[in-house]
Amino acid sequence: MRSPLAAYVLPFALFIGALALLPLVKMVSGDSIWSHFPEQGVYPLQTLLCGAALLYFWKAYSWGKRNGYLFAVVVGFAVLGLWISPQLLFGFPPRLKGFDPTLFEANPFLYWSSVLARFARLVIVVPVLEELFWRGFLMRFLIKEDFNNVRIGTFQWRSFLIVALAFMLVHQTADWPAAFLCGIAYNLVAVRTGSLSACVLAHAITNLGLGIYIMSTRQWGFW
Repeated sequence: MRSPLAAYVLPFALFIGALALLPLVKMVSGDSIWSHFPEQGVYPLQTLLCGAALLYFWKAYSWGKRNGYLFAVVVGFAVLGLWISPQLLFGFPPRLKGFDPTLFEANPFLYWSSVLARFARLVIVVPVLEELFWRGFLMRFLIKEDFNNVRIGTFQWRSFLIVALAFMLVHQTADWPAAFLCGIAYNLVAVRTGSLSACVLAHAITNLGLGIYIMSTRQWGFW
């Protein structure tokens, strides 16, 4: 069970599988809050399951070199700018519909639990499992089936572009332009630094900034 393939792919598969539960939860929840906002229950469960899988496989991961962190920070902020610039700079309509923790404002415990759970998902679990899958597994697997013997950040045009395109397609349609450029940017971090941990750092900085932007502007659609 701790094979390299399972280690890199299973946490991401659990993440996508949990997203597939959203319409099912909505369908079976009657007229409760879960039918209108199934994310409120599914996302915390998704975070726990994926976090547990990452911990289970932790010793199987290769992180490459330990450098390039300043470059990663710069890229992380640049990608954040790509995500929010349509609304912030170009007058696109605000994205107000989505996971809204203010539903629980009357109960501080539920409110802060939902916010902290969302930030744990956004800033810790998602950057780690996505970078392990996209840059740690798929970018290398497309070069050589025995991907664990391919250096982190090894460049090949086909692999580079397929990963960027696939990264784009798993995001909302409204985010495709930014997600494609984001995939290219994180790929560049991998190629330039040879460090998967630098990729995680760049991704985490982008997501942390996005989470702060969401909370300050109440544009819940970015979640």
